[in-house]
Amino acid sequence: MSTTRSQLYRFARDLGNIETVEHGYKRGGLSGGVEGGVERQVRRTIYRQGNRQINKFVRAVGLGPRRR
Repeated sequence: MSTTRSQLYRFARDLGNIETVEHGYKRGGLSGGVEGGVERQVRRTIYRQGNRQINKFVRAVGLGPRRR
């Protein structure tokens, strides 16, 4: 079950995706909205995976906070 905070973050992310498509923003400038949305999803997936790996390493070394 999702927490209220995670639901709010998910809502904000979805709203940002909708605004991006509506305005047609792409990374680096203005152009077609749909391609920008797909690229944004791919970029977020890559960032998320990289952040997970970095956080696991930092926790393993003992420098990061414990799980919430």
